[in-house]
Amino acid sequence: MAGHMSKNIGILGSGNVGRVLANGLRGKGYSVEIGNRTAHAVAGWSGRVDMLAEVAERADMIILAVKGSAAEAVVSELEECLVGKTVIDATNPIADSPPVDGVVSLFTGQGDSLMERIQEINPRIHLVKALNSVGSSNMIDPDYEGLRPSMFICGNDLKAKEEVSHILSDIGWEVEDMGSARSARAIEPLCILWLLRGYLSDQWKHAFKLLK
Repeated sequence: MAGHMSKNIGILGSGNVGRVLANGLRGKGYSVEIGNRTAHAVAGWSGRVDMLAEVAERADMIILAVKGSAAEAVVSELEECLVGKTVIDATNPIADSPPVDGVVSLFTGQGDSLMERIQEINPRIHLVKALNSVGSSNMIDPDYEGLRPSMFICGNDLKAKEEVSHILSDIGWEVEDMGSARSARAIEPLCILWLLRGYLSDQWKHAFKLLK
C-alpha cells in the first residue's frame, strides 16, 4: 500500500461517480482529493476538496468525472494543469433529451467520440477512456460471485494505459485494452446499452464481461 500513497489522484467532479471513486481509491491506499467549481463540501466525502484548477495542478493523475456535456469546457479551462498527466476519462456524451423506450441519445455521432474531442482540445494529456460502462454503485470491488467484470479502455499512450490498468485491477476489474482513442467510438456507446438494461429492469448492478 505504501507505493500507492505517493500517487496523488485528483478527481474532477463531485457527483456520485466522483464521490464513489474518491472513497474507493482512498480505501485502497491512494491519496485522493476532489475538485469542483466552488470547492464546496461533498456529502459522503470526508477528504480534501478544492477548486478544479488547484486539484488538477497538484495531482499526479486525474479522473475526469464531470457531466459529459461539461467535459470539453473543463478540459479547455484547465489546459496547462493537465499537460503531461494521465487523465482517466470516465465521461459519457449523453444528450439532455430524455430516454425513449429506455434508449438514451448521445450528442456525438458514429464517426466521433467525446474522448477524441477532449484529446483534440489538449493533445498533450495522456487520456485513457475507462469507467464509463458501469454505474457508480458498482465501480469499486464489483462482486459477481468471484467473476471479474470487464472494463474496456482505450487511449493513445501505452504507459498511461498501463498505469490506469493497475488502478482498475486494484479496484476489481479485468482490463480489456481496445486500442487508440478512436476506439472510444465503440466504448462510449456501451453506456446506452448499460442504461437501457437498467431502465427496463429497474436494476443497476449489472456490468459487462468479455468472454474469450
